[in-house]
Formats: sequence, C-alpha cells, structure tokens
Amino acid sequence: MQSKLTLRLDEGLIRRAKAIAKRRGKSLSQMVAEYFALLGSRSSKEPEELAPTVDSLKGILKGSKVDREGYKRHLEDKYL
Repeated sequence: MQSKLTLRLDEGLIRRAKAIAKRRGKSLSQMVAEYFALLGSRSSKEPEELAPTVDSLKGILKGSKVDREGYKRHLEDKYL
C-alpha cells in the first residue's frame, strides 16, 4: 500500500532533485523511495560510501604522531 508523504525542502534543492530525476527517467517520488529502501537494506557493519575527496584523505595520517591534544594545541595556536 502506498501513502503520501509531505517534505519541506529548500526550493533550489527541489529544482535540482527534479532535474536529476528527469535525467534518470524517474519521478522524484521514485528516487526518494529508492533512497529510503537503501537506508533500510544496509547492515550496521557495512561502511557508508565516502565522498571522493574524503576517500582520498583516508589513511593520510597513518603512522604519524598526531593526537587529539596535539591537534587541539595547533587550533589554539592558530586561532587564539
């Protein structure tokens, strides 16, 4: 059984989403339903896909001696 869902979103976001749906040959409702279905199908152990920029940075500090306190000192020195 299908039900109606009302979402309140920024107008610009709605326009972009509708354009993407049109290019994919789908309705916006269909795209939202597919996205929600994906959310329910992921296991909690399965990592989410990272954005390309974030993925490129993964592991960049491996082996370095940077810790939370060192980073905190860096930020304090830089901004205070």
